[in-house]
Amino acid sequence: MLVGLGLVLVCLGGLIWFFEAGGRGIPRLPGDLVIEGDHGTFFFPIVSCIVISVVLSLLMRLLR
Repeated sequence: MLVGLGLVLVCLGGLIWFFEAGGRGIPRLPGDLVIEGDHGTFFFPIVSCIVISVVLSLLMRLLR
């Protein structure tokens, strides 16, 4: 079960990466950290991670 869940997460991450490249991915939510510097940009989607976690937790609870 753990391996199956890992494969699902890898596929989900690949799909998000694929659609993000086209500009159609998950939008940036208010509260996501974006630090832009001279040599690059750091993006950490903390609020997006929380929202995804809550949605997946509710989904798992419903499927249980």
